[in-house]
Amino acid sequence: MSNNNDKPVLAGLTFEEVKEVFSCYPLFRSLQIYKWLISGIESFDEMNNLPISLRKELTENYALYPGEVSSTQYDTDGTVKLGISMKDGTVIEAVALKDGKDRITACLSTQAGCPLGCVFCKTGMIGYKRNLTAAEISSQFLHLRRNEKEISHIVIMGMGEPLLNLDELRKAIDFFTDKKGLNISKRRITVSTCGIAEGILDLADNGPDIRLALSLATAREELRQRLMPAGRENPLPLLKEALVEYQKKMKRRITLEMVLLKGLNTGVSDAKAVRVFASGLDTVVNLIPWNAVEGPQFEGLPLCAPTQKEITNYAAALENEGLKVTMRIKKGRGILGACGQLGRTT
Repeated sequence: MSNNNDKPVLAGLTFEEVKEVFSCYPLFRSLQIYKWLISGIESFDEMNNLPISLRKELTENYALYPGEVSSTQYDTDGTVKLGISMKDGTVIEAVALKDGKDRITACLSTQAGCPLGCVFCKTGMIGYKRNLTAAEISSQFLHLRRNEKEISHIVIMGMGEPLLNLDELRKAIDFFTDKKGLNISKRRITVSTCGIAEGILDLADNGPDIRLALSLATAREELRQRLMPAGRENPLPLLKEALVEYQKKMKRRITLEMVLLKGLNTGVSDAKAVRVFASGLDTVVNLIPWNAVEGPQFEGLPLCAPTQKEITNYAAALENEGLKVTMRIKKGRGILGACGQLGRTT
């Protein structure tokens, strides 16, 4: 549990944890409270099948969430972005995305800011403030659920590097997958990492058995380390070893995410390098044309999104190398809610 005005926070607890907190009450009360907690209610007063005296007790002694929604934005494509203010002044962002099949996916943050400094990411530009607690991660989903009740998938692709906050993320995933609660399949949860080899090995050894995506951008080592400074401590050979070990144990396909930058990482040589890196792995390459934000530069020059011809030619080059290629659906750009565009901290 996390603190909000020194009160224990209930959002994000599994049923077993709720049962322990309210062990002095009959079991059915714990179940009632838990069902309300996972529904995304805004206050204890909404728990209308509880006695007024119990609702008052909950209000006096517990906090529902570790923070509150401070802004809500809607894009014309159906995307919803929330700004969530924590008690220490930190503001994080979470997004609900709809695809063409009416599937709704929650994109959640694990850190306030990010310490890794990828040059193409707005969150990387604003720096790092702190890790989020499990309650702060879980509550993003619950706040989004008030707008979109039928969220079926979760991607841990918001602000921050998930594998640098793995203990709290594990607790949040326990909440999402609790069979007595939200009961979201681990197959519907994807964690995206910039490539923390130690964290990938930790996942391989200790789970959870979710889907894994690697933000690769380029498989040319020298260029990758310039675009993604974390690559200096996690060079591609080390990452490859970790991915091989992960796949050996988890038996899951790995997504290689490629943020495409005009004139930088979309040539035939880039495609050949990806094929070499992916050799021996079961992968799919997901192409993400860069979502523009104000400010990012690479070695003194502003970043630009690739042209459609550049994207098409690169996709063809990858396929010619025998790689399976998919294209990221463009969602949330109108409210700066797309991949790489999250970036509020105040």
